[in-house]
Amino acid sequence: MGNNAGALLNAIRDLSPLIKARSAEIESKRELPKDLLEELIAAGCFRMSIPQSHAGLEIDLPATLTALEMLGRADGSVAWLVMVACQFALLLPRLPLKRFDALYAEAPNVIAAGSITPRGEIRVVDGGYEVNGRWPFASGCKHSQWLIASGFVMENGALRPGPVPGIPQSRSAILPVERATIFDTWSVSGLNGTGSHDFEVRALQVAEEDTFDPLFGQLAVAGPLYHGVLTQASLHMAAVAIGIAQHAVDDITAMATAQKRRSLTRLSMIETPLFQYRLGHAETTVRVARAALKTDAAAFWAIVESGRAPNQPEHCLMAGTAAWIAETAAAVVTACYTGGGATALYATSPLQRHLRDIHTLTQHIMVAEGWLTKAGAALLGQEIGFGL
Repeated sequence: MGNNAGALLNAIRDLSPLIKARSAEIESKRELPKDLLEELIAAGCFRMSIPQSHAGLEIDLPATLTALEMLGRADGSVAWLVMVACQFALLLPRLPLKRFDALYAEAPNVIAAGSITPRGEIRVVDGGYEVNGRWPFASGCKHSQWLIASGFVMENGALRPGPVPGIPQSRSAILPVERATIFDTWSVSGLNGTGSHDFEVRALQVAEEDTFDPLFGQLAVAGPLYHGVLTQASLHMAAVAIGIAQHAVDDITAMATAQKRRSLTRLSMIETPLFQYRLGHAETTVRVARAALKTDAAAFWAIVESGRAPNQPEHCLMAGTAAWIAETAAAVVTACYTGGGATALYATSPLQRHLRDIHTLTQHIMVAEGWLTKAGAALLGQEIGFGL
């Protein structure tokens, strides 16, 4: 682990008690409080995936996963927002070098939100493109400086063919957040603090240099960190899931050691063999999931350090690991919530927040159970296909 990673992890460790103490506020505001955002920026959380050549930390994937787990153990929404910013920082080096340099010229803490899902239309016009569309789930859009809007490329009234046979070319445009309309849509069950609202862009003209190919674009900077972004995204989410699950184990342990006694029971929680078994099972499960994630992170890092991105079967196996971890973390949190009894029902209980957060996380396509099917197909040498 490099000096940058060590300093960042120490800073997150120092910030974690403050983050935990403000979880209810983050939840009710449905976004990061401004002063807490500034603390996270100062700690370097939003620079961990930015190249060192552009004043970032550029920490490797294994250390990134540790950082995201630590943040998830403090608050799921905070971890998710930092994770999303990291993922867009991994994508932006696909801009032309001159534009990428200009983006980071004034300050290294560039925060972007948006979507690489091609829900919009990127229409070829003189001098660049015209962008139209509406994108949901733009986590952190209200505190970001830039938005990423993606769509299939239209040229001369037809979809432009992409590098994958049968699938049109997709492209992403980067635009200042004030050029879009943000709709307050994030009234949901979990990860409330992420502010994952919709945004819309209509007839916006962007220059060619303000666009990039999110999947197949050439990199403007060197370094293993900027390969295999989709694989990293899956593993990132798994790390956040482990953090949320560990937080649930921490909270149910604290509840039990506070000598909670359920109604009409003879023994306290810590004296009950069934509770002891369930707690031991939950904690062991989290450790096993963490070990699985570390194994895949090490394998991924060895691949990208060799100078290539994971191939399709390798990606499917790692995405399958991430899907299994998310599913497993959800089971751990559910067990902790159940163990909390009627107390866990109240909005003041962190256990019900963990339950809502983890089951929101598992809805994301990057950790969908379909990746386990893809992993099985890869093991059998069967056709994998593109996407789920």
